[in-house]
Amino acid sequence: MIAAPTLSPVHRAALASHLTEVFGFTALRPGQAQAIEALLGGRHVLAVMPTGAGKSLCYQLPALVLGGLTVVVSPLLALMRDQVAALRLNGIAAASINSDQSRDDNIAVWRRVQAGEVRLLYLSPERLMTEAMLSALAKLDLKLVAIDEAHCISQWGPAFRPEYEALSSLRERFPGVPIVGLTATADPATRADIAAKVFAGQVVSVVTGFDRPNLSLAVTLKDGWKKQVLEFVKARAGQSGIVYCLSRKKTEEVAALLQEAGHKALAFHAGMESAVKEQIQDRFMTEPGIVMVATIAFGMGIDKPDIRYVLHTDLPASPEAYYQEIGRAGRDGEPADTMMLYGLDDIRMRRLFIEQEESAPERKRREHKRLDALIAYCEAPECRRRMLLRYFGDESGPCGNCDVCLDPVETREGTAEAGLVLEMVRRTGQKFGAAHIVNLLRGAKNEKTASFGHEALPGFGAGAERGQNEWQGIIRQMVAAGLLDIDIQGYGGLRATPPGLALLKGGGSFRYRPDRLGKASRKERAASRATKGSEDLDAAGAELLQRLKALRLTLAKARHVPAYVIFSDRSLADMAAKRPRDETEFAGVFGVGEAKRREFGKLFLQEISSRRTAS
Repeated sequence: MIAAPTLSPVHRAALASHLTEVFGFTALRPGQAQAIEALLGGRHVLAVMPTGAGKSLCYQLPALVLGGLTVVVSPLLALMRDQVAALRLNGIAAASINSDQSRDDNIAVWRRVQAGEVRLLYLSPERLMTEAMLSALAKLDLKLVAIDEAHCISQWGPAFRPEYEALSSLRERFPGVPIVGLTATADPATRADIAAKVFAGQVVSVVTGFDRPNLSLAVTLKDGWKKQVLEFVKARAGQSGIVYCLSRKKTEEVAALLQEAGHKALAFHAGMESAVKEQIQDRFMTEPGIVMVATIAFGMGIDKPDIRYVLHTDLPASPEAYYQEIGRAGRDGEPADTMMLYGLDDIRMRRLFIEQEESAPERKRREHKRLDALIAYCEAPECRRRMLLRYFGDESGPCGNCDVCLDPVETREGTAEAGLVLEMVRRTGQKFGAAHIVNLLRGAKNEKTASFGHEALPGFGAGAERGQNEWQGIIRQMVAAGLLDIDIQGYGGLRATPPGLALLKGGGSFRYRPDRLGKASRKERAASRATKGSEDLDAAGAELLQRLKALRLTLAKARHVPAYVIFSDRSLADMAAKRPRDETEFAGVFGVGEAKRREFGKLFLQEISSRRTAS
């Protein structure tokens, strides 16, 4: 890794000018200055910043300062469309060439690029990494390449989108052109992988941390998941949220369930036609209070600031996937809730998915380890945020904003109980699942226990004093602790691991936490957050804020763009607090650059003035 150079006076002056006049900001956030200075000095950069930390500005500002052409590699068409729209409203010449546009439209864009009329060009990795496009770009004044969602180079490339991994050739293809990789989701191993593949180690790494303190973290066991989903969403009625499901069928089932309960819920998955998905996504981005029920096909690059919750109905694939998905909530910095429902069958399914993937054994090993880390997070007896941040290489104290901190859990000595489980697993040949082992421990007689002769085994009924759910919880936590493994090829059979066998021989101990379901107090906390964000405004200011949001929504619909592209919630709250009287004062509002002042100043000043007159 190499240090960032010092910024020249010319670049520093241009940077300050563009920051204020174009974007309406007065200062850069932590990490932004270091990344921008390195790029302007001709260095490669890997920027790892939490969602909402302003990663896009790290290449948009240098693009304006450097002039020429900046190519932005983006994984999703929807993300390209929204970012291009946002840049154009700020008066920046941005464009995209993509499959959603006609051939004539794409040719027209390329002619503008060749003429030097486009400052930022957005391309998918598949479109960029063709010989024709690479050769054409080599003839232009290319100043900068930005790779958004750069973690995909490491995590998607080998198995899903090989063009992402092919981006590693850009450094040699365009020598002297700085490249910036940006992501909110990369553990130390992934960062090292990206640095080696894309930059050959010659990169300025900017890691500003992963903490999103405004997100409340919670995990609970599945216990009638449909009822749990309904209760969670009901406690947040009228708020925008995302409910993630593992399958396409389940997204439609959950959306129908929520619709019947009176919620504005929409289903979204990869099996839908592009036009339908675009229509659904546009509704979610522009209409308030919509619940998007989706597979992971939805969400990457979605920059809707006021998503107030993310609910997982199934276990995500890894801590990275989980962090990426919950990161879509609370981008405006206001409090937002996250909840994950999971059970032992989720673990089995995830193990199966990994084994069925067409990838190298080493990749499968890494994916199993990642899943191990997520399971440990689910079973955390200590602060969840602390455990999650530790996975990404960060350290923190107890957060006070997760279910474990808010409702501390007790742990119990369970070495004897673990020994009973391990002994029964061993005696039954290590090929039966948790349900059967629990029946044997509780002495439950049925056709299966009789047919295998298991009722005669030593230890049959030895755990009869404990309930079925308690034994299920103990086994699940033994899996999380690495004492038991789930045999994927054996259809979910439990196997004792080396640490488990060592415990049987008296080496080691085991503590477990009694299972607890979500508390009603969490609903009350969620309800109290519904009005969060306008608490610093007086009654007239809060009412004005709602009027400004309505005006923003009208303007967004007329332009077919998400509402945040017009102005962020923070900008509207600043307007409601300052109540500017003219365009000079309006220019002092957070996020109001010169282009937006010209475009929207009179409209918003009229709304503010009408409220002032009415009051």
